[in-house]
Amino acid sequence: MNKIICPSMMCADFRSLEKEVLALDEANVDIYHIDIMDGHFVPNFGMGLQDFEYIREKTNKLVDVHLMIQNPSEYIDLFSEKGADIIYFHPETDMHPTRTIDRIRANGVKPGIAINPGTSVATVEPLLGLVDYVLIMTVNPGFAGQKYLDFVNEKIVELAKLRKERNFTILVDGAISREKIKELSILGVEGFILGTSALFGKEQDYKTIVNEIRQLPEV
Repeated sequence: MNKIICPSMMCADFRSLEKEVLALDEANVDIYHIDIMDGHFVPNFGMGLQDFEYIREKTNKLVDVHLMIQNPSEYIDLFSEKGADIIYFHPETDMHPTRTIDRIRANGVKPGIAINPGTSVATVEPLLGLVDYVLIMTVNPGFAGQKYLDFVNEKIVELAKLRKERNFTILVDGAISREKIKELSILGVEGFILGTSALFGKEQDYKTIVNEIRQLPEV
């Protein structure tokens, strides 16, 4: 299975963001992952609109937006107009998630939902046939450097079974190390949001790291 590699740009070196994007482009990553937080839905502030615009301007690769915010529907048009290719939101933050999904798709953007560790598959199951991507949070969202929550694996297995009936791509986000990539690939995960556990802050260059990750065997 071809692994979808998505650098979590919250973990990039913002002192030299242009160099970071150029190096990641050269490493042939697949999707730039942009976390937008409001300090309410999660207890932190993530990247801002200007960060998104800058990265969007510097790459021709796909760029997604992960809206960890209240009332995400109010920002769909904004990020669509700014060039987002994929927009994730958390259904529990939205009174009318099906309407928000329709709005994302009407703007020519791929819709995705993000599922927190404490959110059950049953809660979001009615939406699975409406979205292109399902992002499974394997840590509680808001901060980098947390410990992987192993109980989420049961949710991954459950979603992999449901994917056979509906057409969506499964990605994971949170403490994704090389060992987790090998383990989760065999469970059916296709895409990996990579931060400090596997990509950023390492001695190797991004191209070497990404090539080695793509060649990791499934265990």
